[in-house]
Amino acid sequence: MEIQHYDNDGRGRWFIETDGETLGEMTYFWNSPEVFTIDHTEVGEKLKGTGSGKKLVKAAVEYARQNGLKLRATCPFAKSVLSAEEFADVVA
Repeated sequence: MEIQHYDNDGRGRWFIETDGETLGEMTYFWNSPEVFTIDHTEVGEKLKGTGSGKKLVKAAVEYARQNGLKLRATCPFAKSVLSAEEFADVVA
């Protein structure tokens, strides 16, 4: 299962796709050149219970760390994951 990333000038997403079918997705928007906000996370039935939602959030965290960025979340799921102390360094 590979998590892919797509950014399109102001909005973007991390997603899991198999045979052209999106099985999980987390979307975000840019607040500024240094901060982005996760606004939605959704995992389809095929991936429920596999930890895929958390993996999508962790992909965003890794991206933020690698690029010296901060992130926020309005999505309740992502907000819950990001409340862990291990992610404090990237939460704005």
